[in-house]
Amino acid sequence: MIGIRVMGGTSEIVRIYVDGGARGNPGPAAAGILIESTQDGSILYEAGLFLGKATNNVAEYRGLIAGLRQAHKIGADRVEIFSDSELLVKQFNGEYRVRNPVLQNLYNEAKEWERKFRKCTVNHIRREQNAPADRLVNRAIDARADILLPRSRR
Repeated sequence: MIGIRVMGGTSEIVRIYVDGGARGNPGPAAAGILIESTQDGSILYEAGLFLGKATNNVAEYRGLIAGLRQAHKIGADRVEIFSDSELLVKQFNGEYRVRNPVLQNLYNEAKEWERKFRKCTVNHIRREQNAPADRLVNRAIDARADILLPRSRR
């Protein structure tokens, strides 16, 4: 079972670190999600989600969507998202057009989730700043299964 701590108030901002990767492109793919509280830095959720065969970009979007879905599930109403995918961040923020039809569908789904929050920002970070989410991606690909870490840790 996934360890989730429900937040006390509805105004807490959570940080969501997302990553996606595929070995092959397309190939075995996974998404990594880490959600932390901005109040105390505690980890509220972390998982590596095995996606089967997919591209890197599809995996990145799947991670974004899963992160938004989980943040909504735990009661957050404001989210700060961090990704090392320049393509994902620039497409989501309207700086790049989404031309690929598969990514367009995922983009639309992510935008639907975005509307469920009072505030949502998507920011680009360097790959080394996203190492925990990247580790979750690799663990899920190695296991060929979802990696759901059972409890919050600080």
